[in-house]
Amino acid sequence: MRRRQVGTSGLEVSRMGLGTLTWGRDVSPETATELMTAFLDAGGTMVDTAAAYGSGAVESMIGSMLDRVVARDDLVIATKAGFGVRDGERVVDTSRRAMLRDLDASLRRLGTDHIDLWQVHAWGHAPLEETLAACDQAVSSGRVGYVGISNYVGWQTAQAATWQLAVPGRAKVVSTQVEYSLLARRAEIEVLPAVRAFGMGCFPWSPLGRGVLTGKYRTGTPRDSRGASDHFAWFVEPYLEPRSRAVVEAVAKAADGLDLTPLQVALAWVRDAPSVTAPLLGARTVSQLRACLSVEDVELPSEIVRALDDVSGGALPARDV
Repeated sequence: MRRRQVGTSGLEVSRMGLGTLTWGRDVSPETATELMTAFLDAGGTMVDTAAAYGSGAVESMIGSMLDRVVARDDLVIATKAGFGVRDGERVVDTSRRAMLRDLDASLRRLGTDHIDLWQVHAWGHAPLEETLAACDQAVSSGRVGYVGISNYVGWQTAQAATWQLAVPGRAKVVSTQVEYSLLARRAEIEVLPAVRAFGMGCFPWSPLGRGVLTGKYRTGTPRDSRGASDHFAWFVEPYLEPRSRAVVEAVAKAADGLDLTPLQVALAWVRDAPSVTAPLLGARTVSQLRACLSVEDVELPSEIVRALDDVSGGALPARDV
């Protein structure tokens, strides 16, 4: 798998990353090991997780694989802090104390002395300068190599990046992580322009439109899909409306003409969109992951790319910059 630089930083990652949100609940430790092995065999390097995933269980799963399945130095570990679940309620706490507490816990669970990319999981109520000071401390202590943000809107992205560039010695925000696909192009309005302006990288989550762009929902909801599960149906449902169906049909038509699958077309589109560093693959089975990895040698014709732009939300001027 080819690699890409994360923005203008010195960090380099595979141009597709392995997402782990569903590990623990929907993915057993055995399957997780198989997913990691298949990803590494394909040349993948970046694995994205979070302290909040499985309340830390996913980080522990990854930690159990280090030096058993993969050498630590061969893996780019990206994790997040500042978000969790307490007493059944989602809580965002990006205070210095909470951030550094999450960091220490992540390091213990992962069984490593450093994290390659540490991300603020969400915009919180703590003063931004306090949150980012925790990032500075994490980098200066050697526990973190690079810092990023996640799920920030445009003005939040620009404010965080500007704050860190205002004083020499602060840890630059090198990346952001947002939802981005042919069914979710809101990031193009303000987030991706900020990414370009500040020399950041972008890691799209749900690059396959929460699974809908694979075409599996064209004739109904498969029993084994996330859309059929009690805990993920709400996540998929917004992309099953008529507008989304029109986009899915356009992707399927393009796939037929190119002798590809809808998954390959949709994933290649987002992987090669301007400012994208690496889409995060949320595969739950090895067969799903291998289908995603098959996109490595796929390059969409420019006329197909622009036609998909038009049908999914309009032309993307950044392609011509």
